[in-house]
Amino acid sequence: MLLKTASHSLTDQLCARFAERIRSRLLAPGARLPSVRQCAAQHGVSVATVVAAYDRLQAQGLVAARRNSGFFVRDLVSERPVAHVDRALAAPEKIVNPPVDAAALIRGMFHHGSGKPQPGMGVFPPDWLDNSFLPAAVRKASSGGALKDFSLHYGEPLGDASLRRALAQQLAALQVPAEPQQIITTVGATQALDIISRTLLRAGDCVMVEEPGWAVEFARLGALGMRILPVPRRADGPDLAVMARYCELHSPKLFVSVSVLHNPTGHCLTPGSAHRVLQLANEHDFHIAEDDTYSHLAPEHATRLCALDGLQRTIYVSGFSKILAPGWRVGYLAAPGALVERLLDTKLLTTLTTPALLEKALAGCIEQGQLRRHAERIRSRLAQARARSTRLALAHGCTFAAEPAGLFGWVQTGIDTDALAQRMLDEGYLIAPGALFHAVRTPSTLMRINFAATQEAAFWKVFARLRGAAL
Repeated sequence: MLLKTASHSLTDQLCARFAERIRSRLLAPGARLPSVRQCAAQHGVSVATVVAAYDRLQAQGLVAARRNSGFFVRDLVSERPVAHVDRALAAPEKIVNPPVDAAALIRGMFHHGSGKPQPGMGVFPPDWLDNSFLPAAVRKASSGGALKDFSLHYGEPLGDASLRRALAQQLAALQVPAEPQQIITTVGATQALDIISRTLLRAGDCVMVEEPGWAVEFARLGALGMRILPVPRRADGPDLAVMARYCELHSPKLFVSVSVLHNPTGHCLTPGSAHRVLQLANEHDFHIAEDDTYSHLAPEHATRLCALDGLQRTIYVSGFSKILAPGWRVGYLAAPGALVERLLDTKLLTTLTTPALLEKALAGCIEQGQLRRHAERIRSRLAQARARSTRLALAHGCTFAAEPAGLFGWVQTGIDTDALAQRMLDEGYLIAPGALFHAVRTPSTLMRINFAATQEAAFWKVFARLRGAAL
């Protein structure tokens, strides 16, 4: 509730609240502000106060009014209009990319305003990851004269040799055949995907990406000038009929897939679907980037395209930011031998080398089994949190659009989650509305929740109250 003061009117306060959220990108470009009457009721002010505040936001260039539609957040970076992404029957020249904005989700990772658990976050709470073996591993790796050597020399271009050997053994356990010389370390899994895109694609190329999908991937590919072909993601894998049609019409160069514990649905690829995807790749000559970011949380014997393909048309991507050390930003890719030098050139041109000290320390954690035991503890704790969170979600009027699995839940709320997200921010909670996970931002009643951050009843009580007010 806003309270009028001698120095700040209600209009000032309301305008400042929306302006701060727009500038910090907690309200993404294209998001619709609450209607004047809704906003007045939510904040306990008059309609005239809301009108005045919205007029000021418009005068500041932060929002735009659309006739008979309301007020919408403007794109402060690019004023391109929100465009339609044509589907399988579109002509290639008409496939255009809207200004997809993932900043609301990413910036939320650095927004610590309320101190409450944040359901929209894509990471584990820091106390889950806290451990004693990481500092010990760094001390051991930097002992003697090693710290000086690590500090005064660039690391190996491919990455630390001991880490690549350890990663090759890990991949062998997943039935992914990769020699150490086929592995390139990166600054997180995101950079690995970026290296693949910059190496294999040129502006204007068509790329198939699962939808719903990782908001950052839509935004990243769009920024590189790629033409995004959204492929509906089902429980067993991507929609094969849509993929086949895209292949016939658009000759895509790449397919980006999260085959295991897909974000946001939690679905895992089935062997039959994987086999058909690889058939399409061979028939239509495209590569597959398999993002296995959640491999440490995955069920045993989960189907991976890279294992079935043997790293021929596939490139494997993973990292350790989710499970171990977000601040270390250690990721990697494993690629067909014929692509390694080209991918390495791209890495060298963008970042030179990666931090050798952290890679050496991580190698020790893997070799000594500390990472494996840590991941086991996380999986056990997550299973308990997922059960609690699922019970609370169901008890407060939600259903699940996909079977709860992994770190995320894909929740059906029954109301517009873009509007809900703004009201939840007033209560100190950042949620991830379903619109963020689509190539074109359209209204959605779904939201992605982080099971580790939604196992307390306090969040769900606030959610239920605001949801009930909106129905």
